[in-house]
Amino acid sequence: MALLAVENLEVYYGHVYAVKKVSFEVREGEIITLLGANGAGKSTILKAVSGLLPVRSGTVAMEGRNLRGIGAHDVVRLGLAHAPEGRRIFATLTVEENLNLGGYVRRERQGVRDSKRQVFELFPRLAERRRQLAGTLSGGEQQMLCIGRALMADPKILLLDEPSLGLAPLLIRDIFRTVREINRRGVTILLVEQNARLALKLAHRGMILETGRLVLSGAAGDLLNDEQVKKAYLGEKERAKNPGSPQSVNGCSG
Repeated sequence: MALLAVENLEVYYGHVYAVKKVSFEVREGEIITLLGANGAGKSTILKAVSGLLPVRSGTVAMEGRNLRGIGAHDVVRLGLAHAPEGRRIFATLTVEENLNLGGYVRRERQGVRDSKRQVFELFPRLAERRRQLAGTLSGGEQQMLCIGRALMADPKILLLDEPSLGLAPLLIRDIFRTVREINRRGVTILLVEQNARLALKLAHRGMILETGRLVLSGAAGDLLNDEQVKKAYLGEKERAKNPGSPQSVNGCSG
């Protein structure tokens, strides 16, 4: 049984048909990345899976249990956490208070303390700034806090939406190394990411969306070497024309 199974998912934004009969599975221990241009429906899928958007039709199941109609807070209780695009940290609360809120669904105090210790191991900078107001953190530190807050729920599967958005290249690589370590520690990850090349190097499998439809999926290494993917999402065509130009990536939020 897949840890997460999405079948014929349809989602609307008002009258806009945003996600069109998308089906996929995420197996335990995997990192799966969703790629596509701006507006392709990637973030919409994450929000629908985590209960933040209503599903028009289709099923979203975790370990065989249908999540449709379950509130977002109860989805967290079942072991699915969402680190959203834009971070959405509580700016007027401290780093530690933000983390405590991430563990609000858990009753075992020792488990919450253990999770916080693990978050501080993954992100030592958060430990240094635990009493600092979250709104005064740098963009990279806020992204660390966003991921750390989601991990406080002790999830089986973590939805990560654009973790590299707005960050400097060195910070992006640090974040991606930490995501790999989170996965190594047993958390399955569904990743939406604008940097298609780094996402495919990190992931086990990838899926590509175009205007709400799933058009291509496969092993991440195969997608990295696919000529269509190279031209559309990895900037290969542009670099071939101008070898001195910086790498372009056509994936963005959606």
